[in-house]
Order: sequence, then C-alpha cells, then structure tokens
Amino acid sequence: MILIGIGSNLVHPPAHSPRATAEAALAALPAAGIRVVALSGWYSSEPVPVSDQLWFVNAVAAVATGLAPEALLSRLLRLEVEFGRIRGARNAARTLDLDLLDYDSRRCETATLTLPHPRLHLRRFVLEPLSEIAPAWRHPRLGLTAAELLAGLPSSQQVERLDP
Repeated sequence: MILIGIGSNLVHPPAHSPRATAEAALAALPAAGIRVVALSGWYSSEPVPVSDQLWFVNAVAAVATGLAPEALLSRLLRLEVEFGRIRGARNAARTLDLDLLDYDSRRCETATLTLPHPRLHLRRFVLEPLSEIAPAWRHPRLGLTAAELLAGLPSSQQVERLDP
C-alpha cells in the first residue's frame, strides 16, 4: 500500500479555501502518474507544533503508481511547487503539503527520503484519516496498526472531522 498525506492551510488561487486547494491537488495526481485508490474524509487540525497559524485541512490517500519511491516523492514535491508551495522555515504555513507516508512497507533512509515517514506515528492529523481508510495498516518499523498507533496518542492534538 502506498500512502500519501495531504495538507493545506493557505489558499492557492483559483481555489477559495485550503480544502479546495488540496482537492485540486488530488485532481492533478492522475496526470502525474498517480491514481487515488482510496481517500479518507477531510480533517481540520491545529498546527504542529502549536502556533498562531491557521488550522490545516488534512486527508490521507492510498494510491497506485508505477513510479519508484524516489520518483514518486519528486513528483509530489513538483506538485507542491505548482500549487504555490514555497519552502522556508520548517513547519511554516503552506498552500500544499504532500507527504509520502509509506510505500509498500519499505524501509528506507537516504538524504532525500525516509520511509516510513519519520513522524507519521506521532501525528493525530495523519493517523485519524489513515485509520479511516486502512485501520489494519501496520507501521513497517513499529509493527503497530494505524488504529493502535492512534489509540496510543495523547488527546491533546486537536483534530476534527469535517463534513463531506
């Protein structure tokens, strides 16, 4: 299973909201050689670490692609730029964040790619939507399911499911 985290807390025109920006990015995936197989609902989440930024809109998608992990990450980063992402300070507000969370349970650590995503097990805004589409998914390093990881998180991270 290949999993991508989607997030946004800034608008990229012509979108009128961060959610619309993220939905437009999802619609652009097939042209990049990435087919969405399953998509969670949308969630609103406070920034991590907590700050005065606008809250994020997040989802998780299971995807299919013929791209190797590094090539997939490269395409995701290119899409972020196409949607106005400017990389500056770490954890800054952004128009689009596309994270490669897992690629068929591979374990990898290079200068540009770490699989599974090194912080996914610590983030409610990832585990809530991930548990929705793949509760039995197992973390390749920790061996725990998405549901087990979610149950182990402190309730202090604020995440709310949005209406469809």
